[in-house]
Amino acid sequence: MPPIVILTDSSADIDPALRQSLGIASVPLKVVFGQETYLDGVTLTAGQFFEKLKNSEELPTTSQPSPLDFVEGYKQIVERHGKEVQIIVLTVAASLSGTYQSALIAKSMMEEEIDITVIDSKAASFLQGFAAVEAARAVQAGKNKQQVLDLLDRILGEIRVYFIVDTLTYLQKGGRIGKASALIGSLLQIKPILSLDPLGTVYAFDKVRGTKKALARVFEALREYAQNEPVKALVLHGAAEGEANALLEQVKQQFRVEEAFLAEVGPVIGTHTGPGVLAVAMVKV
Repeated sequence: MPPIVILTDSSADIDPALRQSLGIASVPLKVVFGQETYLDGVTLTAGQFFEKLKNSEELPTTSQPSPLDFVEGYKQIVERHGKEVQIIVLTVAASLSGTYQSALIAKSMMEEEIDITVIDSKAASFLQGFAAVEAARAVQAGKNKQQVLDLLDRILGEIRVYFIVDTLTYLQKGGRIGKASALIGSLLQIKPILSLDPLGTVYAFDKVRGTKKALARVFEALREYAQNEPVKALVLHGAAEGEANALLEQVKQQFRVEEAFLAEVGPVIGTHTGPGVLAVAMVKV
C-alpha cells in the first residue's frame, strides 16, 4: 500500500511534539502586526501572539499561505516518501481563510505527478487539528486512504464546539458585532456562546449573563449531543490555561470521556476572540 501523509496548515494548532510524532506535515499562515510579519507557529507562538494582541492598538491580520507555499510542502513530502505517496490535505475552513483555495491551486499544479486530496475542514484551531491527529493515527494503524477519508468525514460532520469569549472587544474590533452591542453586552456581563455552523462560519449560539451560566448552557448542549455515550473531548483556550484545566476536569466528571485534549487557540480564531476565550468540543467515539 502506498504511504499516506496528512498535511494541514498552522491554524490546526497541533502541539509540535504531537504533530512530529504522528508525521503530520504543516504549512504556516502569516500573522501581521503593523509592519511585522510572522510565520504562525514558526516565528510566533500562541503565547507570544496573545501577549502582542493585548498590547496592540490595532487588530493583527492573518494571511493564507500562497499556492507556491503548498507546492513546496507537497514537494518536501514527495522527497521524503517518494512519488507513490498519497497526500491528504486538511485546511482551515474556507469561510475563514483562503488557505483551502491555495491548497487546491497547488494541487492543480502537481496532480499529474502525485495523488493529492484537499479537504475543507469547515473548522479551525484544534478542531481541525484533532481531525488531522485522528487521521494520522488511522494511517499509523494501517488504514487505507478511503478509510481515512471516511473517518475524517465522520469526525468533521459530528464534532460539536462551543466558545465563550472573555471580552466582546475583539469581536467588535473584528466586525462580528457592533460597537453598541459590545458596550451593552460588557455592561450587562453578557457572555455570547459561539459555535461553528456547517460551513465553518462563527455564529452566536446563545447569549447568557455570566461565565457560570454560559458554561452551564454549553454543558447542556453537549449533553444533548453526547446522550451519555463515550466521547473524545477537547478544551481550547486563549492564554487561560488555568481556567482551561479546571474546565477539562469538569468535562471529565460530567461525560464519559475516553480521551481528552487541551490546546491553545492560535491567531486565526484568536484574532476575533481575544485572550481568555474558552471552548469545549467533543465527538462520539
